[in-house]
Amino acid sequence: MLSAEHFDVKFTSREVSAWGGLALLKKMMDGMGVFQAIQSWQLPMPGSNRGYAPAQLLEQMIVSIWWGANRFVHSDITRLDKTLARLFGWSRVAEHKSIMRLFQRFDQSKATELQRNCFNWLFVKLNLNRITLDVDSSVITRWGHQIQGASKGYNPRNHGRNSHHPLIAFVADWRLVANFWLRPGSAYTTNNALSFIHATLDNLGPTKVGLFRADSGFYDKAIVCALEEKHISYIISAKMTQGLQQAIVDHCKWQIVEPGIEVSELDYYPTNWDRPKRIVVVRQHISRRANVPGKSLSLFKDDEDLMGWRYAAMITDLGLAAIEIYSCLQAESYFCAWYFFSQFWRQRPSRQPPIARCLFVSMLSSVRYCRPVSSSQHLEVHLVFLCLLKFYLLHY
Repeated sequence: MLSAEHFDVKFTSREVSAWGGLALLKKMMDGMGVFQAIQSWQLPMPGSNRGYAPAQLLEQMIVSIWWGANRFVHSDITRLDKTLARLFGWSRVAEHKSIMRLFQRFDQSKATELQRNCFNWLFVKLNLNRITLDVDSSVITRWGHQIQGASKGYNPRNHGRNSHHPLIAFVADWRLVANFWLRPGSAYTTNNALSFIHATLDNLGPTKVGLFRADSGFYDKAIVCALEEKHISYIISAKMTQGLQQAIVDHCKWQIVEPGIEVSELDYYPTNWDRPKRIVVVRQHISRRANVPGKSLSLFKDDEDLMGWRYAAMITDLGLAAIEIYSCLQAESYFCAWYFFSQFWRQRPSRQPPIARCLFVSMLSSVRYCRPVSSSQHLEVHLVFLCLLKFYLLHY
């Protein structure tokens, strides 16, 4: 035996693995009952009697992602580690093509069902009470030429490049992703937005939504009516139409929040809507504030006083005072989940936390490196790993 001051070097007859630390993660998964839940989700079964159980294939993929795999072919390293196979109780270990064939057996309905089962299981475990649901869309630039679903559309940073235009829903209180739909870059913001909201509410299961928040892309009569039918309070950024601009100038009486920031409210009757809606308006002075958000009133571009301000309007059914609505939007939780999520798309892998990086790579791998079915379906399937990540962060 070789000895040194801080370590020993010796031979042993016991089996060892470079990934032995995954035993702790297996205990965590067993304690959460993850794989028992997966077995109850009626995953697509193999066509051969010699096929591998779908739950094992997902388990293999999760283990591979944990130690750093970012392509399906990397999961073969797990197959060659006999100690790891014994640790997880695999009598035989599948190659990466078996995992790919599992995802080939998913169609749109099966992927949607799996996503709903996954999220339902998660939110039942969390047992949250009256959450704040934030919904947003974003643009993810794609630099390759063979990425499924990528197309040219609105792209403020990289004009003319292919992109995806996903819809994302967050539980703002917990910075937790509640739904994710990947769409082509050419999709308009409100395309399938109402269906997305209904699917998100299905994902939440028994969890009640206390407040719904969204940007102007979701300023739509059908969306507002659906929220009111379900008795869900909402704050949605309003589109600065010419009619709304005129109403702001005619009816708003401003209340100073702090130097350079003022709020007001009015009842506004949007075109083709059934009844007037409450609109809360915030304006910020360009010269008194730094990095002022909002839009100028283009209808009054010749008025120097009005052009010195940037305006933002929000439609809401809350009975709070206008200044309290503004304070609600300034809360730290507002869209901070999207900031947390977006950093993983933009950072290099070396800058991401190891567990989070592996789980996010699992979603990206289905879009970048795999070709069966469609990118959106694969991304929905991989959201199971995102749920596991958040459950781990909350409880361990």
